[in-house]
Order: sequence, then structure tokens, then C-alpha cells
Amino acid sequence: MFAPPAEPNGAERLSLPLLRAELAEGWTLYHGAEFGRLMAVLPGIIADARFAAAVGTPEERAAGQAALGKALQLGGHLAIGLGKSDLALSALERAIDAAGQSADPLLPAMVSNSVAWAYQRQNRLDDAQHLAVYAADGVERDHVHTAEGVRVWGGLLMSAATSYARNDDYDTANAMMRTAERAAGRLAQLPPPADSKLVSVFSKSSVRIERVRLAVQHERPEEALTLARGMRLSKDVPPSWRTWLLLDVARAHTDVADAVGVVKALEALRRVAPAWMRHHTLAVAIVTDLLATSSQPPGLRRLAEFLGVPQ
Repeated sequence: MFAPPAEPNGAERLSLPLLRAELAEGWTLYHGAEFGRLMAVLPGIIADARFAAAVGTPEERAAGQAALGKALQLGGHLAIGLGKSDLALSALERAIDAAGQSADPLLPAMVSNSVAWAYQRQNRLDDAQHLAVYAADGVERDHVHTAEGVRVWGGLLMSAATSYARNDDYDTANAMMRTAERAAGRLAQLPPPADSKLVSVFSKSSVRIERVRLAVQHERPEEALTLARGMRLSKDVPPSWRTWLLLDVARAHTDVADAVGVVKALEALRRVAPAWMRHHTLAVAIVTDLLATSSQPPGLRRLAEFLGVPQ
């Protein structure tokens, strides 16, 4: 009962660099909406991480706990993506425990950001807001001298801002987003993270994407379109974030009755993230509503066919 987990049976001997590579690939699958492939490989990644956390020197076990925390965090994100927020919180609770036993001082804060996201999905906005602010304060106090620390702190700021906005405090949310945007500018002056895919998504581009989203949610479509106009997304912005931006731009065009703009945004989404587009019911809803109007610009029916919307 108390024996360590069985050693993995893979052809290649398990090592921490190999485990980190598995994790990076898992996060790539998640951000690419390859949920089926991720569900197939994630149990093996978690098993490998559990083994790494149970054997070796204290330093090796602590590194294994960090890998286990990231693997369980990935499981939480996958569950959220599949609409299973209770399952996500169960995975994230275990991720927090592993993070606390790791040697990575930023990992508990990163997982806290994920927990706050799950709370937002359950409309527990006060819980999400307080958790993100508390975690951000801890990171700001001790860790904003590195790119990793700035990214984790900035991600928590954006999370807290989202909760403020959804609690109808748009002014506070907007001020926090502007603070985050200034913080993102510091990243160019710091050495990049060693494992970029295993650190919170945060950059000038991601902050601007969130600002567009908040403007749309607060029925400020003109402001959203102004923020989005001329954006040059950095190469490290994952497909999931590009998806959110283009969907929000499509929503903003819908709100200003610009059917041509809606179709252009959705066509761009189909080009850059077709898998994510199929996962989002919002894309289906926008196309369905547009088909019911007299304004049907070129490209709309092709989008409907791609999404399986009856015509």
C-alpha cells in the first residue's frame, strides 16, 4: 500500500528533462484544442510525474512534485475546457498539494490562477477575485525580478481584473489591466523563462486580448474594436488565446451590426484555430443568428457548413 508507484514501462528511461518535455507537449495539445489526443496521453504523463515525485533524492522528488503539480493543473484545465468545473477543482486541489511540496516557489500561485478560473466558471466571482489578489500580492512581494515572476504576477492581475469586471466594477478592472500592460513591457528587459510553455501566459498581446474581452462583455463594442485594431500578436500567443480574441472581435462586430466584419473575424478564426472554433458554442450561435437575418455576406454559408449549422 505504501510502496512507490511502479516505474513507467516506456522504452526511454524516465528523466526530469523528458518529463518536462512531455508536459510541454501536453500543454501544446491543450492550447491547440487537441482534447482527444490530450486525454489519451495525460494519464501517462500524470503516472510518470507521480513516479518522479516518489523516488530519488529530496531535490529530485521536489522536482517531481513540481512536474506532478503541472500535470494535475493541465488536467484541471482540460476539465474546464470540457465543462467539468467540479472535476477541475478536484484536480487542482491535488495540484496545489503537489505544488506545495515542490521546489518551485511560483507554482502554487500558478495553480491558484487556475483555481480562480474554475471559480469564475462557477460564477463564484468573489472567491475568484480574492484568491487571485492574494496570490498576486505574494508574487509581487518576492518574485517580480524574473520573467517567470512577472508572467505569473501579470496572469493573476488579469484574472483578478476579470472577476472585478464580471462583478460590474469595470473601472477597477480596466485600471488593473493597464497595470498589467505596463508590467508586460518589462518582459523585454528580462531573460526569458527556461520552460516558457510551463509558465503562465502573459505578454502585451495577452493583456490586450483580455482588455478586448472585458470591453465586449461590458457592452462596449466600439472600445473593443479600437483595442483590437492593428494588434500584432507575439509568436508565443497560443491558439486558445487567438481564438478568444477573434470570437470577441466577432461579437463586437455583431453588436455594431457589421455582418461583414463578423464573417471576416470568423474566417480568420477558422484559418488560425479550426479545432478551437468547433469547440466554442459562441461561434455556432453567432453564425446561427446571422443566418436568420437578411444580411448574409459572402463566406457566411461556408462557415455554417464548417460548423454544421443547418441552413
